[in-house]
Parts: sequence; structure tokens; C-alpha cells
Amino acid sequence: MKIIKRTLQFSLAFAGVLFLFQSCSKVEGPGGSSSIVGKIHVNVYDVAGNLINDYDAQDEDIYLVYGGGDGFYDDDLKTSHDGTFEFNYLQKGSYKLFVYQDCNSCASGKEPVFVDVEITDKKTTTDIGIINIID
Repeated sequence: MKIIKRTLQFSLAFAGVLFLFQSCSKVEGPGGSSSIVGKIHVNVYDVAGNLINDYDAQDEDIYLVYGGGDGFYDDDLKTSHDGTFEFNYLQKGSYKLFVYQDCNSCASGKEPVFVDVEITDKKTTTDIGIINIID
């Protein structure tokens, strides 16, 4: 009887520990060891649509949405002097970056440019390259 009782107690304790580990799985967001890096580049066009200037976007706002959803952003930062940015300490998962560009046909004068990003491993840097925006 004691053996059955101890076996049952051990089984319940093991099931509890298993449940605890499953319920603590990390989701997208801070607390990880991965990064997303990239660069924002601005293209300036005249009214005829001709490119008249281009430059790296200094001090440009860039936003990050955890989970890749369409909701309110979870983190933001500004680009460096050379247009580069880096979101650090991220978990594995889906993310959505966005930055605003000028839009003549939009009521607000701005529209978002979205980039979906997937971090698949721990301790990695995902380089999304250059995001070109219009000014």
C-alpha cells in the first residue's frame, strides 16, 4: 500500500512540475538573447516622381510589435546617426516593425511601412537590411 501511495505522490509531483514548465513558456518580447537590426534610408522625390536626394535616416522613429499583430506597438527607438537601429533582448517568435513615410494622398500625410520578422533561435541577430522610405 505504501508503494502505491508513494508512486501516486511521485506521479502527481512529476505532473505538476511538467505543467509548471509548460505554462512558463516564453512568448515574443523582452527577456531573450536575440536582436533585430537594420537601417532606414530616405528617398526624396520631386513632384514629377524623380529621385532628387537620398540619405540615411538620422533620429527616425521605428516601432516594434511583439507577436506580429496589428495592435499598438510594444517598443520603439530612434535610428542612429547612420540610419541603423537595433532592438535587443528579444525572445524567439514573430515581430512586426514599422516606420512612417510621407504620403501625399493620406489624410494624415504619413503612412506606415511594415516589415514582418521571425526570430527562430536564441542568441541570434536577425538583419532585416535596409527599409527605404519616402520623404
